[in-house]
Amino acid sequence: MASFSGFIRKSPAERLKRYFGSKDVPASVDFDWRGAGRGTELVRSIEQLIAELPEKRQDAIKAELDLLATLSDKVGLIAAEQVCSGEEIDIEGLHGIQDILLFIAIEHPILLNRIEVQASMSRRHGGQNWSTFQFDDDGRPWTLENEGARAAFLADTLAVLDLPKHRKHVADWYETVRTHAVTGEETTFTHATIYVEERAESELGFGVSDTLERQVVAKVLEVGVACDPKSRLVEICARGGKKVRDQFSTVFSKNFAPHSKPPVEVPRRDVFLKLLKREPDFEVVPSDGIARVEISSLDFADTNGGIARFEKRGEVESIHEFLDRRFGNTSPLRAGSWTILAATIRIILAAQEGKRQRTLTVTLRLPNTTTSPNTTESDRQFIFGLLERWGLLAPAFEEFDVLEAG
Repeated sequence: MASFSGFIRKSPAERLKRYFGSKDVPASVDFDWRGAGRGTELVRSIEQLIAELPEKRQDAIKAELDLLATLSDKVGLIAAEQVCSGEEIDIEGLHGIQDILLFIAIEHPILLNRIEVQASMSRRHGGQNWSTFQFDDDGRPWTLENEGARAAFLADTLAVLDLPKHRKHVADWYETVRTHAVTGEETTFTHATIYVEERAESELGFGVSDTLERQVVAKVLEVGVACDPKSRLVEICARGGKKVRDQFSTVFSKNFAPHSKPPVEVPRRDVFLKLLKREPDFEVVPSDGIARVEISSLDFADTNGGIARFEKRGEVESIHEFLDRRFGNTSPLRAGSWTILAATIRIILAAQEGKRQRTLTVTLRLPNTTTSPNTTESDRQFIFGLLERWGLLAPAFEEFDVLEAG
């Protein structure tokens, strides 16, 4: 856990004063909130203020400062921006992550839990406790706002967790706004964080008589769900392994998209599209059973904010040849100000005896989205193997479970 001393030294003096004022921490009129050189003297002075409070209030303030310090990094900043954007809270004029977190702790303390959850989910993104599922875009709306569907989803989630019915539980629904790192495009995600009272643990602690006593400590289990109805993506963060997260995706589908086809898992793996600035030589071997491979579309983002999409199909001319013929040296493939944002690749399989020719389509999008709709699991593994061979996709994680403490 991060030390809050560094957080205090980096925090704006006026915001610190307001924060401790909101906690009813008494300080003299001439208390120096700026401190001598913003160093250890300020930290010691504030620690002395806290030390004069009752013990329980000391513990509460120190715990919150420790939380704020833990969130005061780049991941915490992005989480705060996403949560505040979803709540339409303006933090644009604030000076750095310390100022933002103190402002939220003063004005919107309930959001600190959401920011903590969002930061935690971001840190696990793509890891062993994370799965992303893709629904087909069938045009059927999801029932995310339906209270009955939410209640049923919570009940089914508790059933998956297989905990006794008397355990306390609550679901927190909210929205965040994510900004794409390349295009600046904003996407609104709907979140549900489900908190469930887990089996309590027995720990040693000091009792009222200053002697060691065995104490029962309550624990909380979290399940995080984030979904984007526009792109039809659902992200699930939960411990317990892939099979458990598959169950959660089934529960989501049952309650919010009952008339849609079941989703397929979409691994979050970094994609390398810079290689496509030049026409690639897609290496294939006879055992692949591939007739040909073509790039059917390329999306570009310009450093000045422009976005362009080009599509070209057919064996006569590739999309690279088309762009060179049409734009020459001004082609986005040659101009340094353009970045390839996404690419769609069509893998045309050779016709087999008794079967007609098939085409597998995969879309890669920065930084880590790989979408291949309407394919079987064996097709997806075949596609991912080819993408790795061609250098367009990072290697996969080795799947194993991590049991989290607390």
